[in-house]
Amino acid sequence: MQPAIVYGRLAVLAGFRRDFYDVLTGRRDELFELTDAVLCTDGAVKTLVELALAPEHQRGHGALYDGINHGGLDIGRLRRAITNTPLPRAADGRLVLAVDVSPWLRPDANTSPDRCFCHTYGRGKDEHRMIPGWPYSFVAALESGPTSWTAILDALRLPPGADVAAITAAQLREVVMRLQDAGHWRPGDPDILIVADAGYDAPRIAFLLADLPVQILGRLRSDRVFRRPAPAYTHPPTGGRPAKHGGEFAFGDPASWGEPNVLTTTQNTRYGTATAQAWDRLHPILTHRAAWADCLGDLPVIEGTVIRLTVDHLPSGGEAKPVWLWWSHVDATGEDVDRCWMSFLRRFDIEHTFRLLKQTLGWTTPRLRDPAAADRWTWITIAAHTQLRLARPLASDLRRPWEKPLDPERLTPARVRRGFRNLRAKIPSPARAPKPTRPGPGRPPGSRNRQRATVHDVGRVLATGEAYIRPEHHQKGTKSRRRG
Repeated sequence: MQPAIVYGRLAVLAGFRRDFYDVLTGRRDELFELTDAVLCTDGAVKTLVELALAPEHQRGHGALYDGINHGGLDIGRLRRAITNTPLPRAADGRLVLAVDVSPWLRPDANTSPDRCFCHTYGRGKDEHRMIPGWPYSFVAALESGPTSWTAILDALRLPPGADVAAITAAQLREVVMRLQDAGHWRPGDPDILIVADAGYDAPRIAFLLADLPVQILGRLRSDRVFRRPAPAYTHPPTGGRPAKHGGEFAFGDPASWGEPNVLTTTQNTRYGTATAQAWDRLHPILTHRAAWADCLGDLPVIEGTVIRLTVDHLPSGGEAKPVWLWWSHVDATGEDVDRCWMSFLRRFDIEHTFRLLKQTLGWTTPRLRDPAAADRWTWITIAAHTQLRLARPLASDLRRPWEKPLDPERLTPARVRRGFRNLRAKIPSPARAPKPTRPGPGRPPGSRNRQRATVHDVGRVLATGEAYIRPEHHQKGTKSRRRG
């Protein structure tokens, strides 16, 4: 690599580190060194206090906990700083964003507020369980091709009883506006493609974001029923108003499908033959209930393209079931259909990012009580992940003897992290040197804690989307516990 290119990329990394230091409004030196400790420590982050032993962390463990619990972080400025960094794009040059929820499970934290039941899978014998915790909604930019890299742009903790579709739409709106302000999207560029899994109401999100240059692609359950466009109105002899919906399109009834508008067949090295069928201008039937209960007048007709994808086999060897997708645009071509299902397969790259955050960077490792401290630690790990992404073209492959060599452009985040300590030595640190001090006396030995924490119930959500409140005679007493 030419020296000028290396210097330019080092300048980008150093510029983000300065911006990150500037957004720290309280205990900034401690929080900045804590982030460096996350990046430079050997192996995975197993406990929070062990980060105080890293050479990059020059302060004591008391300052570490004080920074997490009482530090300051301007999340809005950090979001803009991350958006201003170079972002990956798809093969056709468009931005592809993935949105998904990952939980920070806290089943035993009875003294932690704002917990709600989070959906988990595979904790037993492939069982679906609802475990208390803090769910976070992430938005990340995806690359093209198989990779474990994504660019995290935003993270938001969902409160109990939240309307997930409305909060996600507002989150995506802010992300798209920041992308426009940063110059990542300009008039004339392809629309931004947003990919979501089956847990999101894709038609409703498309309706809420109809004024933005975005396309929504969401996965649908295999038991959904959509409707075709209404037939042309003819004046019947008996009168009556025109029909609003056409015939049914039941995913589980092939007899109701008819001939697809688009049919494509593609050979894939991982999935074999991929066959995509697309039906144009299908829409769900909305009712004045749940999310649409407050809608005045006639409910909208949200048309889109339904795509059915089938493959020969899965890389894991499991059963290859059909995948149903809904695209918010109509009149799809074969190129549009192939781009949609290929982009949906790229959505699973965000799962590698979640695994890195949790198993390597220690996102869910600390047992924090305060949700504000959890948000602070979440953004510290996101800032660390962003620095790894910016250091990707600069890192050397410090592989283990039993690992296969990789090309520089194919290094995984874990391998880039191994050499980050060497890169850090080439960049000046804005953090100030620690001042010598003496630890406080603390609570006298043998004395009891007189400030017991309050026990909080886990928030729930009813089928109507309203927050669940436990009746008075079923509420727990005011007995406090020291766990959390």
